[in-house]
Amino acid sequence: MLHRPDFPRKSLKNCAYSISILAAAMLFASAVGGAFDPARAQSNDGSNNLLDAVVGIDTHIPSNARTAGTLGTERQGSGAVISDDGLVLTIGYLILEANSIDLTTSDGRTIPAKFLGYDHASGFGLVRALSPLGVTPFELGSSDDAAARSQALIANRLGKESVQGVFVVDRRQFVGSWEYLLDDAIYTSPPNPNFSGASLLGADGRLLGIGSLFVGNAAVIQQPVPGNMFVPIDELRPILDDMVASGRRAGNARPWVGIFSSEFRGRVFVDRIAPDGPAEAAGIEPGDLIVNVRGTPVDDMASFLRAVWKDGKAGDKIDMTVLTKGGELRGVSVSSDDRQNWLRLDPSF
Repeated sequence: MLHRPDFPRKSLKNCAYSISILAAAMLFASAVGGAFDPARAQSNDGSNNLLDAVVGIDTHIPSNARTAGTLGTERQGSGAVISDDGLVLTIGYLILEANSIDLTTSDGRTIPAKFLGYDHASGFGLVRALSPLGVTPFELGSSDDAAARSQALIANRLGKESVQGVFVVDRRQFVGSWEYLLDDAIYTSPPNPNFSGASLLGADGRLLGIGSLFVGNAAVIQQPVPGNMFVPIDELRPILDDMVASGRRAGNARPWVGIFSSEFRGRVFVDRIAPDGPAEAAGIEPGDLIVNVRGTPVDDMASFLRAVWKDGKAGDKIDMTVLTKGGELRGVSVSSDDRQNWLRLDPSF
């Protein structure tokens, strides 16, 4: 945008200010890199480079998978080894509906893995290596150590040369169009292009979060500052044992209605409907505006999701009022489901 000769002077000033903030974040990031030298990072016994606990993840997904059209059939990212018996934590969309999973170690070995678990509420996914990885796992840190204005490192499958110092620029909620909400996501800058499943590390080498997305508004200082969103590691602690034991968190699953939504000027619109999902069965269509859920007015995506989930469980009927594309105000009753029933997960391959 800066190359446009007709760009307003005030906007130029604001944009330049944002760029200076981003540059400041990069300077802070450089400072982190100096304090934490990945080439010298060792495990507690000094035998392995700490970053050997970062592995590559390559998955193949069948063409008939529910997520094949949106996420693709060949997915690539990173994972973090978190146990001596080959447990690898990653971002769930890399492994959803996969029929083959391969891990790549820092020394170039390819080791097959099996799907172990997925948690839609957090976004975390777990796999287990089918052969010994021979690395020292990461210790889990505390997401409180990733407070705004703190420093951290991003490590991914590309190795220690690609380790990037970053600045935690914000802690706030994140709302995803796919019925996903984190109350306290971690936002970092400058952005890392290889964010999927990347490890966010503190200066002590402990794992603070797992990379999920590129975002254009990691922080907003007169103008948006780009960066990445990480899922805090504290989201894992209460569900890890259950995910290992049964592939998912314990308790009732949240109601899922199969609506991909967007927000504009305090209104929530239906962008897309999950094929064969609850909303489609109820007759909700793309372009509909969601007016209220269970009698609660909807004024943003977060309020929509919280109203769907409030005091409910998968299988409950969710009453909504929608304004259709044709201008008709009508009530619908959606028979919710568990999203994992809709996905074509096959943990037995």
